[in-house]
Amino acid sequence: MSNVPAQETPEEEVPPLLLRMIPESAGFIAEKYHQPAESAVLTRDALLDLYEVLTECFVAPVLLPQLESASPDADLLERCWDFVERNVSHSSELVRGAVYFEVLEQLLNADGLVEAAWPYMKERTRARTLKMLDSYDVRLPGINWR
Repeated sequence: MSNVPAQETPEEEVPPLLLRMIPESAGFIAEKYHQPAESAVLTRDALLDLYEVLTECFVAPVLLPQLESASPDADLLERCWDFVERNVSHSSELVRGAVYFEVLEQLLNADGLVEAAWPYMKERTRARTLKMLDSYDVRLPGINWR
């Protein structure tokens, strides 16, 4: 039942969802909170620190290295972007903002990241990424520049 994409994940369940969908984040979560990841994601801090959790436990150690890799793990990237898709248009400003600023905007920090991510992005994430690129007046061949 929890895999129904049309159903929004309650705000407080976003950190546990990250751990379930991206178990590769577990060590980074445990290190950040000095406790097992399974219990750390259930704390109020994990939700209040969502921006930091996404940056320190997901984007920097898991997502970006895969996008920059010459031989990325396609399954891992699919799961990463499925997680983003489930939260990119969340009704919670905290969740939506954290995904926008800590995931999507980070793709602008190095050449080629949007292009590397694009094949794995789903519909809502692609739409939000196009809006972001337009707002920064960034044109990328094959994505928003034909």
